[in-house]
Amino acid sequence: MYSPNWIELDGVVNMRDLGGMVTVGGDTVRPRRLLRSDNLQDLTAGSVEVLVTLYGVSDVVDLRTDVEVAKEGNGPLRALDGIRHHHHTLYREDTTESGIPAAERALPWETDERRDAAAAEAAERNGAHRPSHDQFWSEHYLSYLASRPDSVVAALQAIASSEGAAIVHCAAGKDRTGTVVGLALKVVGVPDDLVVADYAASAERVAAIMERLRAKDAYAANLKDKTVAQQSPTTDTMRLLLAALDERYGGPLGWLDEQGWTAADTERLRRKLLGP
Repeated sequence: MYSPNWIELDGVVNMRDLGGMVTVGGDTVRPRRLLRSDNLQDLTAGSVEVLVTLYGVSDVVDLRTDVEVAKEGNGPLRALDGIRHHHHTLYREDTTESGIPAAERALPWETDERRDAAAAEAAERNGAHRPSHDQFWSEHYLSYLASRPDSVVAALQAIASSEGAAIVHCAAGKDRTGTVVGLALKVVGVPDDLVVADYAASAERVAAIMERLRAKDAYAANLKDKTVAQQSPTTDTMRLLLAALDERYGGPLGWLDEQGWTAADTERLRRKLLGP
């Protein structure tokens, strides 16, 4: 039975500790090793103090795009000496080389959404069915792996090399964060059911997440007409993602092997999350 280890702090609504999960081999993910969260921009000074002193945070793995960082800023943890920051966007189109300043550009996924909507409408005209909610999101997560395998591997390596607790975050803390954290858990042997349950736990916080992000210039327009149901993760989405990885690559480690991930990398991540 999975029960989320929520971390209730001012400035976030979807933060939790992944400690307590038991692997198929009987090991336990240690608390205060891997945290996951929504955007960290609004953390108060008191919340930052808790994360640093109580949870021992040493590394922040930021999966936001260059556009988001330019529009929203780095957040209060960035100002602290001793905290390492790792920025790894999961969108190929996201770049600092455009002639348009990042703060003035559209979010990278807005282009994806327009393309996907056009493809769905074309498919319907040809008699095909729109993909289900779960099919859409699982394929979207697979696109992260296809578009930016370098960032996914680098994020996992950042977790493995962190001296204290690592926080993985994006904007909502459910999609990009859920994909990277899910892979990390699978690499160290956490069973599918627990990975799925942790991923779906963010559904409890989607209403609060959307309220937070709608107050932000970077996200307000994109979220204007979206519903909680459309944005909520479900167990079937992660099951489809894991099944696709099994079918296409023999599992998450098979995909990682193709990206140059080694047995030494796996052992380092296992020591980080499971070791004494």
